[in-house]
Amino acid sequence: MAKVTVGVSLKMYFGHERARAWFDEVAARVRAHEAVSSGAVELFITPTYLQVLPAVAAFEGTPVRIGGQDVSSEDSGAFTGEVSAAELAEVGASIAEIGHAERRRLFGETEEVTAAKTRAALRAGLTPLLCIGEVEKQDPDAAAEVAVAQLRSALDGADAGPVIVAYEPVWAIGAPEPAGHDHIRVVAAALRAAVEADADREGSAVIYGGAAGPGLLTALGDAVDGVFLGRFAHDPAALVTVLDEAAELAARREGATG
Repeated sequence: MAKVTVGVSLKMYFGHERARAWFDEVAARVRAHEAVSSGAVELFITPTYLQVLPAVAAFEGTPVRIGGQDVSSEDSGAFTGEVSAAELAEVGASIAEIGHAERRRLFGETEEVTAAKTRAALRAGLTPLLCIGEVEKQDPDAAAEVAVAQLRSALDGADAGPVIVAYEPVWAIGAPEPAGHDHIRVVAAALRAAVEADADREGSAVIYGGAAGPGLLTALGDAVDGVFLGRFAHDPAALVTVLDEAAELAARREGATG
């Protein structure tokens, strides 16, 4: 796959007006970024629910994809406080982030809940952004077993459709440094093999998150299909640095397959 994916989760760091200002600044930079405009680099952003509509508006006319940071496992009904996949799709979102470590740790979401949300997202035509990763630091082969088991569990009974698999070892989230390059390569290779073995997941991607920043894509090369950024991307200029890096990787991939 020549395309390289860069994602950003804003979590709950921005208030509404700051988020709108960030969208506007990033959108202006994206419109001038040839690799994003051409589709060689895919950028997606998951803001808070209240920020989804202004994000969709700010990035109108660009290929940037907007997603929700969570989604209900139910399609509709008396579920106070929930947001359905169908409604996210209706307002212009195309991605649903599912199974993030914070949802699992803070809100007790289980593998069964993750699988139900994945099924709901695919039913509505959204791309699940499946956050996967081991809790405790361990050797790469053991981590790969945990990650592949989580992926298979999340996809159990799900409709056909591509997914974005975000490998985020929990112990690396918010850490000063990402997981080691060799560690990421082993786990990402196992996840990619599992996705490629599933005929229903054509067009899927495996990306890395967890203290991701500049230089990581260049170091990992073809080991991953992109990166998932957190606070590093709060600075639009820093985000563009990673988009430039992604563009270089996409060009190398295109040259290798051309």
